[in-house]
Amino acid sequence: MTASCAQSGRQRVCVLGSTGSIGKSTLDVIARNPDQYTVHSLVAGRNADVMLEQARQFRPQYIVMADEQAANKLRADLQSEGLRIAVESGQDAMNQVAADGDVDVVMAAIVGAAGLPPTMAAVRAGKKILLANKETLVMTGALFMDAVKASGSVLLPIDSEHNAIFQCLPADHLRGLERVGVRRILLTASGGPFRQSPVESFAAVTPEQACAHPNWSMGRKISVDSATMMNKGLEFIEACWLFDARPEQVEVVIHPQSIIHSMVDYEDGSVLAQMGNPDMRTPIAHALAWPGRIPSGVAPLSLTEIARLDFYAPDMMRYRCLKLAQDVARSGGTAAAMLNAANEIAVDAFLERKLRFDRIPEVINATLQTLPVMSAGDIDQVLEADREARYLARKQVSQMQGVA
Repeated sequence: MTASCAQSGRQRVCVLGSTGSIGKSTLDVIARNPDQYTVHSLVAGRNADVMLEQARQFRPQYIVMADEQAANKLRADLQSEGLRIAVESGQDAMNQVAADGDVDVVMAAIVGAAGLPPTMAAVRAGKKILLANKETLVMTGALFMDAVKASGSVLLPIDSEHNAIFQCLPADHLRGLERVGVRRILLTASGGPFRQSPVESFAAVTPEQACAHPNWSMGRKISVDSATMMNKGLEFIEACWLFDARPEQVEVVIHPQSIIHSMVDYEDGSVLAQMGNPDMRTPIAHALAWPGRIPSGVAPLSLTEIARLDFYAPDMMRYRCLKLAQDVARSGGTAAAMLNAANEIAVDAFLERKLRFDRIPEVINATLQTLPVMSAGDIDQVLEADREARYLARKQVSQMQGVA
C-alpha cells in the first residue's frame, strides 16, 4: 500500500465490472466517501469510452480491459490527456489485479461466468469480497465457499435480497439456521415487467419490453433474467450457499413494490425485514462499510407515499425459469453451472432477436435434460460443464430459429 493511503486509513478498492450498472453505483458511493475509500483498479470488458471517464475522475493505479483493442484505444486516449495509468488486457491481468497485495476490497460485479476467474483470484488472496456476480457462486457452490473459509476472505452479498437477508440474520448464523432460531428465509421478487401479462403474450415480447423493469435500473442481461424470474432462481441457489440453507428453507414471495428486499422468519414468530427504496447503492454502501454505515446518496424511504405493500405466491407456469432453478438447487453437482450457461446463451440469443422470449426456458430445460449431472470436484470440472452446456444450448437455439 502506498504511504499516502496507509496514512489516511482509506481502503483501496478494485472494481470488477466498473462500467456496468453495479460498478457505476459503487463508484458513486466511493465518490461520496472520499475520506474512507480510494480506487486502486478498474476492470471492464470493452467500453473504453466510459472507462476513460472513470479514469479521469478516480485516477486508479491500474485499468484492465478484457478486450485488447479496447485497452489499446484507452491507453492512447489516456496518454493524449497526460494521465499516467497502467492499462492491461486479458484474463490473466484481470486475475492479477483482483489479487493485488495493495487491494483491500474487491467489488465482484462482472456479469455472467466471465466474473468467475477474477473473483476466485480475489477470494484466494483473502480479500474482502463484495459479491454482486451471483453466477460465480451459482456455478461453483461448495468450491467457492470452501475457498472463502480457507483464505479467511470476508464475503458480503450485494444482491439487494441477499444483503437484506444478511442484515436480518444474527452474526453467528453460519453455525446453523436452526441453531439460531431461523425457520425460513423469505426471498422477495418484484415479479418483473410481465407479472400481470397473459402468458400467451410471451411469444411476442421484445427485448425492449423485457429490459424495461418497473422498479430497478439494471443491465440488459439481468433485466431479462428478472423478466423470466431466472434472476430469482439464481438468487435462490445463491441463498442456499451463502446462508447454508436447504432449498426447503428458502421461500420466494412476489412483492411488486420492491420495498421489502427480503425477510427472515424466526421460530418465535418474529419476521425481520430489511426495507428501503429500490436503489443498489444501499447494499453497496452497507457492504463497503460493514459493520459500520456510510452515506449512500439514496433518498429516505417514505412509507406514507408507498401506502401499501403487496405479496403473492409465484405462478410456476408463468415463471418456468424459477422452477428450473429450484429443481437444480436440489440436484447439486454441475447442474447449476449448466443451468447458468444455458441461460446466458438463451438470453443472448433473445437480445439478438434470434430466440423468442417464451423459448428461453425451453432452451435451458432441453440442455439440462440432455447433459448428465456430474460431481463438481474442482473448477476445471465446473468449467467443462459450462462449456458443454453452452455448446448444446447454442444448438438448441439454432434448431428453434424459424420454428413457429
